[in-house]
Amino acid sequence: MSEAASSAGSDVRAVTDALVAQADASGHLTSADLARVLAAAEVTPAQGRKILKALAQSGVTVVVDGSAGTTKRRRAAAPKAPTPARPATTTRSTPAAKPTNAAKITEPVPAEEPPAAAAPASAPAAAPKAPAAKPAVKKAAPAKKAAPAAEPADEAEAEAPAAAPARKAAAKKTTKKAAAKKTAGRTKKDGDEDGPGDDFDWDDEESEALRQARKDAELTTSADSVRAYLKQIGRVPLLNAEQEVELAKRIEAGLYASELLRQKEEAGEEVPLELRRELRQIERDGVRAKDHLLEANLRLVVSIAKRYTGRGMAFLDLIQDGNLGLVRAVEKFDYTKGFKFSTYATWWIRQAITRAMADQARTIRIPVHMVEVINKLGRLQRELLQSMGREPTPEELAKEMDITPEKVMEIQQYAREPISLDQTIGDEGDSQLGDFIEDSEAVSAVEAVSFSLFQNELQQVLGTLSEREAGVVRLRFGLTDGQPRTLDEIGQAFGVTRERIRQIESKTMSKLRHPSRSQLLRDYLE
Repeated sequence: MSEAASSAGSDVRAVTDALVAQADASGHLTSADLARVLAAAEVTPAQGRKILKALAQSGVTVVVDGSAGTTKRRRAAAPKAPTPARPATTTRSTPAAKPTNAAKITEPVPAEEPPAAAAPASAPAAAPKAPAAKPAVKKAAPAKKAAPAAEPADEAEAEAPAAAPARKAAAKKTTKKAAAKKTAGRTKKDGDEDGPGDDFDWDDEESEALRQARKDAELTTSADSVRAYLKQIGRVPLLNAEQEVELAKRIEAGLYASELLRQKEEAGEEVPLELRRELRQIERDGVRAKDHLLEANLRLVVSIAKRYTGRGMAFLDLIQDGNLGLVRAVEKFDYTKGFKFSTYATWWIRQAITRAMADQARTIRIPVHMVEVINKLGRLQRELLQSMGREPTPEELAKEMDITPEKVMEIQQYAREPISLDQTIGDEGDSQLGDFIEDSEAVSAVEAVSFSLFQNELQQVLGTLSEREAGVVRLRFGLTDGQPRTLDEIGQAFGVTRERIRQIESKTMSKLRHPSRSQLLRDYLE
């Protein structure tokens, strides 16, 4: 048994040496030559696998017939440790019983990659099942067309095993980046197509309302919120008349069930469990019908709210107050009248929006009835401007409104909007409005200088008097702090009687009237 094994081993080594010598002589080993030698040596499948493994360890590459010129024998400088198969390599192994398929065939890499990359692929050639066998089959045809490609030098071949993992990692990174770019492009394209127009077609006026909302966004929110809201409400389909009636009936039934339960609970009556469960179910169904009717008519609120843009309130605020009016309309709608819900709800929505504007649009709140008068006056003023071609006078407006001209002017004063003193003036914005408003209480420069000179002259005149006389005059006329004192207050300050202060004052005033003193102060009396 040992002799047979030794003989088989010597035959395998002999066949392997013969194949290596043939590869060294011709520069390559074709699949036909390999099959011919294996068939002549009558090797078993196990011996054939050993021979293929030995060829792979020796650096011999087996090529398919017809593409021999593209690959030559390569000696790898790196250790012969098995490495993962390259995607460009196809390996196939079959039992030696079929000589044409017994050899392991490695197809050459395409010409786009350096030929040295095939060196590490020869190491795992002995593996019966290569993990990258299937993807490489598609590259067989390009490899045959790349036959005239130039072969690399021996130095490049020696460095190929070390460079192959780096190239493989770079190829994976490039593939991931390309896939990421492709996904990003597809996402961006989907985002561009995904707009409010996909679910809801807006006319020119509604587009103008959206533009106005972008202007109002500085006050409340961004225009992106407006766009998101319009997109969301556009997903809900509209209702026809029959669906509106059906929903209204369910809402009415839900309200009746809720009211019936409330009355029985207030009266303290015992409600059977089955009846309570049924009433609760009807109540919940009415709530769902109410929500459905509300969501289907949110676009009606938007179409009405866009008429009131640019009047001091943001677009989303107008929509929100209009939605409150829509809720009220749903609760009060009577389907038995035969009208469509939109006809009835329009008035509630308009009333809610106008009330909200009267309460919130102005910095200084004006009563609602006065706001209605101001709006009426504004409409009349526009009509007269169109008919007469000029601005109407207060008398003409008073005649049309059946009020006095003074009342018209008073209403126009109420309609004035306050503006900020920090508002910039001009295109450059260097000045503010407050810089051009006169301060009526401010002292002019001429008056300030004149008063300063008067104080100096007065102090010189008082310096010619005694200390008590000058003090009495200063306190009596408030020359120090601007607050005149009474005789009693001055007497208490100096520790004398009221009569004594009066005598000092009379004597001092006589001295001040002397021309030597009064002449200095007479010029400031003009």
